[in-house]
Amino acid sequence: MAVMGAFLDTYMLLCVYLILFSFSSSLPSSCKLRRKFHLNEIHKPGDVVLGGMFEVHFTSVFPERTFISEPEQPSCEGFDILGFRHAMTMAFAIDEINKNSNLLPNVTLGYSLYDNCGALVVGFSGSLSLASGREEQFLLEENCLGTPPVLGIVGDSASTYTIAISNVLGLYKMPIVSYFSTCSCLSDRKRFPSFFRTIPSDAFQVRAMIQILKHFGWTWVGLLVSDDDYGLHVARSFQSDLAQSGGGCLAYSEVLPWDSDPNELRRIVHLIKISTARVVMVFAHEFHMIHLMEEVAQQNVTGRQWIASEAWTGSTVLHTPLLMPYLSGTLGIAIRRGEIPGLKDFLLQIHPGQYDESYGNNMVTQYWEYTFQCKFVPAGWVEAGGALCTGQEDIEHVETEFLDLSNLRPEYNIYKAVYALAYALDDMLRCVPGRGPFSGNNCGTLQRLEPWQLVHYLQKVNFTTPFGDQVSFDENGDVLPIYDIMNWLWLPDGRTKVQNVGAVKESANGEELTIDEDNIFWNFESKQSPQSVCSESCPPGTRMARKKGEPECCFDCIPCSEGNISNKTDSMECTSCPEDFWSSPQGDHCIPKKIEFLSYQEPLGICLTTTSLLGTFICAVVLVIFIYHRNTPMVRANNSELSFLILASLKLCFLCSLLFIGRPRLWTCQLRHAAFGISFVLCVSCILVKTMVVLAVFKASKPGGGASLKWFGTVQQRGTVLVLTSIQAAICTAWLVSSSPVPYKNTKYHNDKIVYECVVGSTVGFAVLLGYIGLLAILSFLLAFLARNLPDNFNEAKLITFSMLIFCAVWVAFVPAYVNSPGKYADAVEVFAILASSFGLLVALFGPKCYIILLRPERNTKKAIMGRGTTKS
Repeated sequence: MAVMGAFLDTYMLLCVYLILFSFSSSLPSSCKLRRKFHLNEIHKPGDVVLGGMFEVHFTSVFPERTFISEPEQPSCEGFDILGFRHAMTMAFAIDEINKNSNLLPNVTLGYSLYDNCGALVVGFSGSLSLASGREEQFLLEENCLGTPPVLGIVGDSASTYTIAISNVLGLYKMPIVSYFSTCSCLSDRKRFPSFFRTIPSDAFQVRAMIQILKHFGWTWVGLLVSDDDYGLHVARSFQSDLAQSGGGCLAYSEVLPWDSDPNELRRIVHLIKISTARVVMVFAHEFHMIHLMEEVAQQNVTGRQWIASEAWTGSTVLHTPLLMPYLSGTLGIAIRRGEIPGLKDFLLQIHPGQYDESYGNNMVTQYWEYTFQCKFVPAGWVEAGGALCTGQEDIEHVETEFLDLSNLRPEYNIYKAVYALAYALDDMLRCVPGRGPFSGNNCGTLQRLEPWQLVHYLQKVNFTTPFGDQVSFDENGDVLPIYDIMNWLWLPDGRTKVQNVGAVKESANGEELTIDEDNIFWNFESKQSPQSVCSESCPPGTRMARKKGEPECCFDCIPCSEGNISNKTDSMECTSCPEDFWSSPQGDHCIPKKIEFLSYQEPLGICLTTTSLLGTFICAVVLVIFIYHRNTPMVRANNSELSFLILASLKLCFLCSLLFIGRPRLWTCQLRHAAFGISFVLCVSCILVKTMVVLAVFKASKPGGGASLKWFGTVQQRGTVLVLTSIQAAICTAWLVSSSPVPYKNTKYHNDKIVYECVVGSTVGFAVLLGYIGLLAILSFLLAFLARNLPDNFNEAKLITFSMLIFCAVWVAFVPAYVNSPGKYADAVEVFAILASSFGLLVALFGPKCYIILLRPERNTKKAIMGRGTTKS
């Protein structure tokens, strides 16, 4: 509301001035334009005059308007010694330019400086006075020739004032170079075509603040802004840029009232107190901060990191024992500090007597009275005990902030603004006739200068200050931006030190931030940078999940599912691992999957390998025993050749089980089942032939049965074994040719493991192979079962029956166990079945014989075998 009221006053003034200007055309040439206010001012004549608007007083007091008598003039209160120094800096810059023979030679610059008294209406009136002529001394003439009253204006200090002035004077293309107006809205060239500034805009200030937030990882911040163009534009810009940068979120955004409403301030401070945001960013003026911090002290809100905008970073009125316990450690950005050689000597020479009173130079008088606490006008002052100013007071022996030039910031911008206008004017006056930039290739001349002509040259100005900073303007009238980063330190002796801890500037790669963290004072017990986040960062191995209805900075950390990882902090998504990799237990990187197969190194593989070699060794021992006792009746009975062949095939059965152990290769996959199938068929076919020989011998012992033996001679036995084995070999060959077993990396059993196995290729081929073995085994079992009761003292048919019973039992149990065993355990089941059936055949067929040969040699005789030498007990 305060801003709206100020604008209403502005446009009312505009209407009044336009009416007066239009009315003046019908007045005689000797009439004078009346002014609304008697302004505080300083003037110096010159060939070309530059105007300046400064805040030399903090505020204005307006009398009550009754409209029944002539309104009284408003009074300016609260002399601002720094504001006066700003005005004197402009006077110094112009004086320095006039002494420079290389810049604007043969041209003397003058100035007209006005005080806005901290009021928009007063400042607006002063600006119009600059544009139209100095108060009563400017005469309206029918044909105005020569230079305008002022060619350009340096100012104003506040964005709101500058917006109002530029809205009007921009219509006439009057160049305005502000040293302190930062509102990003002023970069709108359509709306403010003749506005320039030597201070970075709020757009850059906002980006600089965001860079600071990013640097310290502060993603959860509170925002406070003033209720004016400066604050409201910053709020919109800050929220927009913060969202685009992804650098954080606002915990709250509040507007500080102009009227310092206690209830509203109490609510805002309470919100700061209960919020989890530890960082509070304030874009406001020192006026707002004084009242805000008083309420902060009242509610004792500690543990907050304050971030100051340039508007109050350098404010000394906040450096009080009441407020510094809360504001100590504040980080802020400040206008670039510069050095202005010769300024102090110039300020020391300022004296009321050096200015012509006829020009209304009352600001110097007010400065002198403020500094020495005296009055030049004694009426009623001396009687009240006040001192009378003589004009002879010595300024060098007075402790005043006016002469402390260690921290020149706004002054440096003013200095650059004046020189920008001077260089632009110099370029314009050096124009070669006929080669000018204006219509008809004309140049601007000192006799007929127009303010809009200076705008053209201001846009192209480019120079370097004695301090080494380049000054030029972009297409929006903004200077190359740079800010200093300041830190407030409360010293033990009660003084406050504002130290420079870094800088942020625009570069080709964006905003460039440099901070010396070691020199930053943090007002926290830990003496470290605070944490200000809505949610703690999600570590690698987790992903961020937004909390419904809350800002994007508030989230939960969800662990990545198995097989997925996130290797960055605050990952939005988890990524899948490659096929042969799996997620680590922490979920932050992929690791190769464990490789699983029946290995020679693992206990199960060692046991099976040992058992296989043991079986092979026993077969070899039995074979040696049989060879050694090959001429004994026990070995010769029932065809010793088949017994040797069975022992050899059993040895192959034991050895082929080793093909199932170790990492599957193509050759082992192809060979394992073929070797297993052929070895067992050889063994079982020998047993089948042996059983058939037993039956044939028994039948031949009966009358008329001698013919049956001729069909089971040695040649027929060998041929039968060869044919039966060849059939299995043919089955294996057809299987390997049509659909050969191959190695396969199986991941279906375990997500985090790769199980190496051999796929059988053709299930039909594998089934036929096993079926054929089973057919021969069942046939051998049936034949042996039929011959189990043949009248013989050592009937081998009984041993064959028992061995085939074991063999069939093992393989019947093998099928369901094999089908239900995953990975390497399927190979282990198959190896176990091979070894178990092989040991069953070995023990059942050769155990009793070895027992007789080795331990009961008396039974290893023909009579004993024929049942004649011994008597059954």
